[in-house]
Amino acid sequence: MELQQIFKRVKQASRKLNMLSEDKIKKVLEDLATKAVEATDTILAANQKDLERMETSDPKYDRLKLTPERIASIAADIRNVASLPSPLGKVLSERSLDNGLDMKKVSVPLGVIGIIYEARPNVTFDVFSLCLRSGNALLLKGGSDAKDSNAAIVKLIHEVLGQNGVDKDIVQLLPPNREATHKMLHAVDYVDIIIPRGSQGLINYVRENSKVPVIETGAGIVHTYFDAYADLQRGKDIVVNAKTRRVSVCNALDCLVIHEDRLPDLAEIGKGLAEKGVELFADAPAHAALKDSYPDYMLQQATEEHFGTEFLSLKMSVKTVTGLDEAIEHINTYTSQHSEAIISDKEEHVEHFLKAVDAAAVYANTSTAFTDGAQFGLGAEIGISTQKLHARGPMALDELTSYKWVVKGNGQVRP
Repeated sequence: MELQQIFKRVKQASRKLNMLSEDKIKKVLEDLATKAVEATDTILAANQKDLERMETSDPKYDRLKLTPERIASIAADIRNVASLPSPLGKVLSERSLDNGLDMKKVSVPLGVIGIIYEARPNVTFDVFSLCLRSGNALLLKGGSDAKDSNAAIVKLIHEVLGQNGVDKDIVQLLPPNREATHKMLHAVDYVDIIIPRGSQGLINYVRENSKVPVIETGAGIVHTYFDAYADLQRGKDIVVNAKTRRVSVCNALDCLVIHEDRLPDLAEIGKGLAEKGVELFADAPAHAALKDSYPDYMLQQATEEHFGTEFLSLKMSVKTVTGLDEAIEHINTYTSQHSEAIISDKEEHVEHFLKAVDAAAVYANTSTAFTDGAQFGLGAEIGISTQKLHARGPMALDELTSYKWVVKGNGQVRP
């Protein structure tokens, strides 16, 4: 089909989607979770074709890779979404006017959501389950690096929809080429919102070229500030977890900001990082503190380019500061407004940091690893919004709705 025809069919399907019953939606999602596990071998075979086209050293390789364990986890997330309350039809506010009109503000689907994403085949499952649960139709524009994985997953989704008598056009996968991206960015008559998932370059391109409203998600330049009053063992555990739990995700730690009084503790903090193979780019004071304890081949002098970099790999910068205000200034200068953290036992420092740092998620004495992966109790998220309009932070079911005013009267006319 021509792209314009695909857009039209998805738009038409979206109008019927809002009429599906709760039971039907839940059954589709439960069936999909079951089928995903049953089709593990088929999905992994398709995923292997994609993996063979990518160098293992590419930071996107881990995001692209599917495993039986990851598919089982995806299925669990789908079942979790199925169990969550519907975000639709909620009465957000209501009032009666002096003229007798009854007014309600009621949550409704956004309509047709376009997702542009790179090497993340799990996104195909995640966004479908969230969009179906929130009554939204879906246009998927994956990259060529995951084309076989995405095609196998969408084929499975279509099979489940067909078995349940649901219009397959509520989700369509576009060709993995630039023309499809360009056409979707200009499909103002058919697409209500576009959400890019991927690198800062992809997000910038979508924002600068789209005529359809865009919600920015994904890119994370993440800092953790180790304060003068931080507990050493707790701080060490947090830093190692935030950096190494999964290096390719958007909320992985990129820069450790450390108070100069704690430089003697940097060797101890570094032990856990060295064991995981983390290459450090340290400023002069931090480099001096580490040179006798950190492996030479993994310790480099930091340059300006290392601050403000989303590494997505076993690399991290270290910045030394003289105090809380300098730490906040450094973070607010280089942040992508995703996830930022402080480690401190001084409550006034913690509260000042949480107020002063401008990010979608700010943390105290815990790892930034919690921002994504359904850790906020919202179900699987469609992305982490780093902007301030409509939604900010993890975007789950409630963030995939808008609202309309429902006004009931008894013959009133306006004089």
